[in-house]
Amino acid sequence: MTKPASTPGGLTRFRIDLAYDGTDFSGWAIQPGLRTVEGELKKALEVIFDEIQNGLRVAGRTDAGVHALAQVVHLDLGEEQAKRVKSGLPKKLNALLPRDIRIHSFERAATGFDARFSAISREYQYRINQSEFENPLSGRNQLWHRHPLNTQAMKEASEVLIGLHDFAAFCKPRPGSTTIRELKRLEISNLENEIVIDLEADAFCHNQVRSIVGALIAVGEEKISKEELSEILNGKKRIGKFKVVGPEGLSLKAINYPADELLASQAEKARNMRSLD
Repeated sequence: MTKPASTPGGLTRFRIDLAYDGTDFSGWAIQPGLRTVEGELKKALEVIFDEIQNGLRVAGRTDAGVHALAQVVHLDLGEEQAKRVKSGLPKKLNALLPRDIRIHSFERAATGFDARFSAISREYQYRINQSEFENPLSGRNQLWHRHPLNTQAMKEASEVLIGLHDFAAFCKPRPGSTTIRELKRLEISNLENEIVIDLEADAFCHNQVRSIVGALIAVGEEKISKEELSEILNGKKRIGKFKVVGPEGLSLKAINYPADELLASQAEKARNMRSLD
């Protein structure tokens, strides 16, 4: 039986698993005057628990227009609030939430669990529609790219990105943040009228996935070569040889965690700044 996580001050930690269509949101994080996923979720939670004093910690912030099939959040609740967590809570919250957000589960977290820092990897998927004519129904979750792409060239070029690298050439810099990431997996599938790109890394920096997809599209269009992609990666500077693609085709697909007994040590490890040394 999973031992529940307790936090300083007598708080109990809960894990929330949810999904959302990001099309009509200005990203995850609360922003004044804008509709955000966190903002809508917080409003629904405060109907049940009154004021949420300790905020929400999310596994991975998504940008405006980006979707999540499997997002994870943790929430710390006081003793009286924790008593309100019942088996039917997800259903009750879904009745309060707009239809583009859905809660899958709301459970006590294991000891040491941190939605963000305990994660060992994140998986994203980007979908590209290759139909001759744009399908208005798929515009919310696919990027339409009419002209055929050389997927074999894309697959071969993607090999240079696998591993531990400084992805500064593919990330929007943020003060105090590192751009060093380990890209564990990058797979490109050529389906009927659709190209699907799956990526897994320990973490992704801002705009990294959309920049990588934009670079691979440039390879597929034969505008840049595998060798040039390697030079761009090693150059560690953002350049204008490819576009950062739109958010509509991007979904957070999974957040992966270690065994319960390793959650706390993984969180401590993840808090330390990365380096290539």
